Amino acid sequence: MSREVVITGVGAVSPLGVGARTLHERWSAGVVGIADGKGAATEFEPTEHLTVKETRRADRFTQFAVVAGDEALAEAGWKEELPYPAERIASILGTGIGGIGTLERGKEILMEDGAKKVPPLSVPLMMSNAAAAAVSMRYKLLGPCHGIVSACSGGADAIGAAKMMIESGLVDAVVTGGSEAALTPLSNAAFMALDALSPSGISRPFDKQRDGFVMGEGGAIIVLEASDKAAERGAKVLGKLRGYGASADAHHLTAPDPSGGGPARAMRAAMKDAGIEPGDVVYVNAHATSTKLNDAAETEALKIALGERAYQIPISSLKSSIGHLLGAAGAVEAVATILALRDRIAPPTLGLENPDEGLDLDYVPGSAKPLEIDGRPAIALSSSFGFGGHNAVLCLEAA
Repeated sequence: MSREVVITGVGAVSPLGVGARTLHERWSAGVVGIADGKGAATEFEPTEHLTVKETRRADRFTQFAVVAGDEALAEAGWKEELPYPAERIASILGTGIGGIGTLERGKEILMEDGAKKVPPLSVPLMMSNAAAAAVSMRYKLLGPCHGIVSACSGGADAIGAAKMMIESGLVDAVVTGGSEAALTPLSNAAFMALDALSPSGISRPFDKQRDGFVMGEGGAIIVLEASDKAAERGAKVLGKLRGYGASADAHHLTAPDPSGGGPARAMRAAMKDAGIEPGDVVYVNAHATSTKLNDAAETEALKIALGERAYQIPISSLKSSIGHLLGAAGAVEAVATILALRDRIAPPTLGLENPDEGLDLDYVPGSAKPLEIDGRPAIALSSSFGFGGHNAVLCLEAA
């Protein structure tokens, strides 16, 4: 029988500020972290958390991961000493693009000043595994260390991979999550060329007037531990990672399968892995990008996977508050979900005024609402879907 996986610490940097609780409290209060058409982490100043040298030797996406990691490990009680042998702790982080800011700056220097002026740290800063490596080195974690790249499912897939590592007995704990810092000229131009970004600069999932996603930046770290090991050391448990499910659409490089079949398979797989039925789910944190195709396909998927239960539970979108954090989205949303479950609250989908035709579920428009638990465990699904047809779903339960 595989080991139960628990959550003992969370950390986050997002357009709503620095800190996991800041993320949760501001979203629940209806604060919008989007300004001028983007979700920038404007309250994040790296030198307030890292030395000048550390800042210079890390791309912004890595800085987010390290700072979120400091918060998560402090909450888990790991700051002074690792609770397990270092070789029994892994560092697995997801991203969609990695250090694209470093890449773009390097190309500018190359074109303007020549090859000899390109900074020698350009490659280690821009590689997609840089954040996972930086976290590993910062805390001297000697177990498996790698990055997971699956577009906007990267953060959720990393957390899922971490879960399987613990269950298999390969490690006793994993520092996991995702990070992204892609608010760059090239990223913006490329997504605009795809007609994916919102011309209005407003994220309003499920609304009839939605016109594309708003890009954001940030990162989140979750400390996962084997339940028996966490109990032995007397750790305070925030919740459980009950299930993980993943699937491929095998449909189109950027567009989701409109039938919702791919996401529905991932949802069902996550529930099967968790050993639960649709009736056990009390909340869904939707991927909900505010694009015409995604929101409609996801709604269909929820109806397929949950049946009538889809009409009975609140479903809301963090992206309505902070935009789409690409490869970091699944991790940031998992953190927000576990804290929402802890407080028994469904945070709101902001900007939703007129649901589009066929989008007829409870998307928690405007303001937060209490979760109707009725004595049952506080269990939620948190979904992430990415370009390439990647679907990843986490099943979370609050303590």
